[in-house]
Amino acid sequence: MQSIFTTGRSMIGIRRAGFNSAGYAGEVLDMRLIREDPDRVRASQRARGERPEVVDELLAADQARREALAEFERLRAEQKALSKQVPSAQGAEKQALLDKARHLSAAVKAAEAAAAGAQQLYDLKALEPGNVIEDGVPAGDEENYVVHREVGERPALDNPRDHLELGEALRAIDVARGAKTSGSRFYFLTGVGALLDLGVLELAMAKAREAGFTPVIPPTLVRPEIMGGTGFLGAHTEEVYRLPADDLYLVGTSEVPLAGFHADEILDLSGGPLRYAGWSACYRREAGAHGRDTRGIIRVHQFHKVEMFSYCRPEDAVDEHRRLLGWQEEMLAAMELPYRVIDCAAGDLGLSAARKFDCEAWLPSQQRFMEVTSTSNCTTFQARRLGIRERTGNGTRPVATLNGTLGTTRWIVALLENHQRSDGTVRVPAALRPYLGGHELLEPVA
Repeated sequence: MQSIFTTGRSMIGIRRAGFNSAGYAGEVLDMRLIREDPDRVRASQRARGERPEVVDELLAADQARREALAEFERLRAEQKALSKQVPSAQGAEKQALLDKARHLSAAVKAAEAAAAGAQQLYDLKALEPGNVIEDGVPAGDEENYVVHREVGERPALDNPRDHLELGEALRAIDVARGAKTSGSRFYFLTGVGALLDLGVLELAMAKAREAGFTPVIPPTLVRPEIMGGTGFLGAHTEEVYRLPADDLYLVGTSEVPLAGFHADEILDLSGGPLRYAGWSACYRREAGAHGRDTRGIIRVHQFHKVEMFSYCRPEDAVDEHRRLLGWQEEMLAAMELPYRVIDCAAGDLGLSAARKFDCEAWLPSQQRFMEVTSTSNCTTFQARRLGIRERTGNGTRPVATLNGTLGTTRWIVALLENHQRSDGTVRVPAALRPYLGGHELLEPVA
């Protein structure tokens, strides 16, 4: 006969090993901050254009789950104490204890179910708020960015050709065959187009190595808890390709697998940040893209990228963010591109970033700037979800994670347009010439 005394795991046992009921390895949010300074979190939500009410809903769910867990633990303790009395009891006293134990067993099961339900509700609510933004981040949507600086001179060009016209003349870009083979917004890079792509990426990786980054070629398919843990599911799920038969996601940036690299680990940051440079193919559905950016290779479904990723102590994250931006600007200078640096508004940060700086190169054919790099300080947001910690004198704590683009296929657009000449040739920046056989000019193919 089954014992009336519960001997199984507590409610913690309802979770998958290593992950909470929302599928993440650690506590999703800094609840101490939310409990102690809810107004700051509400203000962050407002600046993002998101619901501030979720803070109060989350606090209520947190209180409910703690009360439910406390009640479960109280009843479990009472049940354990009762189980110790039964063996020594006799007669009517023993029967009374057994009757009480039966009622208590039912109460424990009900309390465990209630605690599990409260935890599940809390886990779901905890997924909604975005990271708390840094002081100084502009409020509003993507149009409310602030320009920090503009660097370099915009080229004086009469009737500039766009990158697709130039690329087709050079036989570097073939979107017609890309569409024939794979559909709209796919393309072939051929000849000097392929060499340009590889050259940008190889130069980016060389600069990353000089800066102390460890080169990585990561997997481009990841599990749901890794994709979600970095903040790319939820509101942005429609942008992500998913393979339902395997329950895997194609990454839109190697930030995702690089964040998963140390999931559920304790890191040693005593020697400074751990820095990785990931080279990968990237895939994005670009579900909402339309208009001029869909011509050529500005917004496409597949491209290559070298991505910087850094794990550091939370108090070092702001300085590390500036370092990532500095390396991006060095790369832009090597490409001899005019660009500007913008401080992205809160509504354009995405779920996980507390601050984001974009570098935008000048696009002569459209007389506007176009994003070519982005760097984000995600503070402890991703590390909390993925269970990435460091050991301190007071135990362990989440680390900070940061990311930044150092080179990508889109750079070909800015390179062709800014370095074009009136005769249809394109000048190759000195830093790229070793990767293109030493050629100083790219010439149209008859």
